[in-house]
Amino acid sequence: MNPVLSSLKRLIRLGLGRLHTRFVRRTRPLTPSLLLGTITDLGRSKSELMAENALLRQQLIMLKRQVKRPVCTKTDRVLLVLLARVVRTWKQALFIVQPDTLLRWHRELFRLYWKRRSKASSHKPRVDAETIALIRKMAKENRLWGAERIRGELLKLGIRVGKRTIQKYMRNVRTPQPRGQKWATFLHNRAAQIWACDFLQVTDLFFRPLFAFFIFELKSRKVIHVGVTRSPTDSWVAQHL
Repeated sequence: MNPVLSSLKRLIRLGLGRLHTRFVRRTRPLTPSLLLGTITDLGRSKSELMAENALLRQQLIMLKRQVKRPVCTKTDRVLLVLLARVVRTWKQALFIVQPDTLLRWHRELFRLYWKRRSKASSHKPRVDAETIALIRKMAKENRLWGAERIRGELLKLGIRVGKRTIQKYMRNVRTPQPRGQKWATFLHNRAAQIWACDFLQVTDLFFRPLFAFFIFELKSRKVIHVGVTRSPTDSWVAQHL
């Protein structure tokens, strides 16, 4: 019986070894892929993952000594920015690039996102030369007319132009006439008694808008109060005031 049991044990060990070799060979991706590698790691133990993490970290340290400036593709940049959102200690986990570089990539993605979004929604026709000449003529011949009045007169003629557009073309026609104390002088004299408030729109990592409400003193530029929300309402602003 002993030879039979020993032969059976050898066959079992040999079969398990072949199964393990085939499993590792089939689950190992042919090309370095983040998705396939993550799926494969789900069936591995925590100690094995920690050992592999230490092994990869040491190799990165060795590569950092030799490679001064590695080449990163656009896909690498996007993946690093998204993965940094998940890892709490992302600054300590970076070896190839600096934290400032990763933040700069995020700002570039932010600018690219809003650039494409603004191009998709900006199909408004430009103001033709005849309308611009008419705006300047109205502003020059009627010194008391403001942008709203000129806009109303243009609407009577069937021409639709925004108020800010009219103000832009009025600046080169009318020269400002000083009347009494300037606004800058008033602010300089009363800055210590004036608090100003305004909204500042910022965006998080996933390009979702956030609104920060600031109250600060003009003279010292000291921030008196600040509140952040995703959807500011009248009651919310009144509460902070």
